This record gives sequence, C-alpha cells and structure tokens, in this order.
Amino acid sequence: MLKSRVQYSKASFITSAPDITKLPADTGVEVAFAGRSNAGKSSALNTLTDQKLARTSKTPGRTQLINTFALGEEMRIIDLPGYGFAKVPLEMKKKWQKSLGEYLQKRESLKGIVVLMDIRHPLKELDMDLINWAVDSDLEILALLTKADKLKQGKRKSEVLKVRRELKELSDKITVHAFSSLKGIGLPELAKTLDVWYLGEIEAIAPDQESDEEV
Repeated sequence: MLKSRVQYSKASFITSAPDITKLPADTGVEVAFAGRSNAGKSSALNTLTDQKLARTSKTPGRTQLINTFALGEEMRIIDLPGYGFAKVPLEMKKKWQKSLGEYLQKRESLKGIVVLMDIRHPLKELDMDLINWAVDSDLEILALLTKADKLKQGKRKSEVLKVRRELKELSDKITVHAFSSLKGIGLPELAKTLDVWYLGEIEAIAPDQESDEEV
C-alpha cells in the first residue's frame, strides 16, 4: 500500500475543460501532468491513484481536454493534453495545444509540473521547451522517466543519471526519477515529491527531541 501524506486513492473527477475559462476557481494548489502523447501519462495517473482515473488508449493523443481531479479541499491534479505525436486532425491539435499553453502561462494555482518522458527517448525538443518554460517560471519540476521496466536495472540507472546531469545545467532543483506503471518502480518517489508540493516539507524535529537514530 502506498504510504503518503496525501490520499491519492481518493482522487475524484471534477471536470474536463476545453480551456482555462471552464476550470475550477484558481485557488489552492494544482500539480499538472504533461508529456508527449505516447509517454504513458494516463497509466501513471492511474497507478498513483490506484484507480482508473484517466482513460488509457492504444491510440496516443486521446486526451484532448484539460482534465481536473480533486484530492481534497484546495488540492487538484491536472491532466493536460498530450503534445507531439498524435493521430488527430491538425486543427484539433492546434486547438488543444493552445489550451495547454494558456494553462501553463496563466494558472496562478499551478505549483509544479510532472513531465513524463519515455526513458528510452527522453528530452525531446517539446519536452525541453516545456521544462525550460517551467524553469523560467520558477515552478517545481519532476522529470518522470516512464516505461522503466523496458530497460534492465543497469541501463535504467545510467539513463536516469544522464538525464539528471543534462537537466542540472538548467536548474539544480529539477527532480528526476525512473517510473513504471507496470512494476510500480518510482511510485513512492512520485508520491513523496507530490506530498511536498501539496503540503510542504515536514517540519524538522528540534534537536532535544531527536532520537539517537535521527542524530
């Protein structure tokens, strides 16, 4: 069972919005999940919440709206439209790429972004565009390298280290973890990172209250 301060399994659907004008009030804390259309975003959300929260499809690019889920009072998960490859008409693609851009630029309650990338093909041009924008906007960033079960452990670790090195050149505040919806790899790390974004760091224990183990 996932140990976390936020009860992700209680996430519930609020609305699917074509643009930011149809989203809930811009208050509290939102964390957005974004990634290329074949990065496994819906599977990651379903694994985190232990329910079929987001619709998965064998056809990449099916998420065409800004999907909003409540985690409790004033805490929300945002499932943004996938970017990049998608077998949809060009005009439709332009429309939901625009809605994604508006959300990222104008949403005040946005605390951080989880950028999902296939561990075998990370840091593509559109991924870097999003990460650079988030760095410039002083947002929290978690680079989640999905489909980690496709690689052997040694290769998986080397890919994570490679991405960490590259992103550290942009900011030393970017967190990078391998993730697998199938095997549960990286799930505790994902939950722990989001806990801090939603609720803040756990207050340190005063020195006179520390146990011998904690010293």
